[in-house]
Amino acid sequence: MKSPLTHFLGALVFGLAAIGCYGVWYSVVSNKSQQVADLQAQIDDANKNVNSIASARAALAEIANDEANVQSYFVPETGVVAFINSLEQLGVAEKSTVSVLSVSTAGSSTQPVLLLSLSITGAFDAVMRTIGSVEYAPYDLFISKLAVAQADKGKWQANLSLTVGSAPAATSTARTSL
Repeated sequence: MKSPLTHFLGALVFGLAAIGCYGVWYSVVSNKSQQVADLQAQIDDANKNVNSIASARAALAEIANDEANVQSYFVPETGVVAFINSLEQLGVAEKSTVSVLSVSTAGSSTQPVLLLSLSITGAFDAVMRTIGSVEYAPYDLFISKLAVAQADKGKWQANLSLTVGSAPAATSTARTSL
């Protein structure tokens, strides 16, 4: 039989070896856990960036719609003829005649305006309804001068000057994607 001292020393060596293996294994697992935590932090940052980009895209889409709505109140430089035609059509709808006497531009290059001088002829109520239609048209416009006079018996004429907000031709609502 072996002596108790041999058993003790064997158990002590075995115990110390087990403690050493446990320490090495703990160190390896701890390092891997730290690497996993670092990777998780990178994943979280990437998810935050993706969410931020997605919310920025949604905000840009909403802003683009709002910008398009606001821009619809301004007459683009390329749409002056169509605007004048729409003014003439307002007169036709109200049974009056709208004549454009002059068109010019003013304002700055970033905020241009159109200066229009109109003459509206027809029956009194038709002339007044046309003036109201022009005044409440869905544009950024201001009637700066208005004179109404009787032209002939049963015919009236209104001369008015308009200031209409315009948009420069270089303005574009197109957006580049992220």
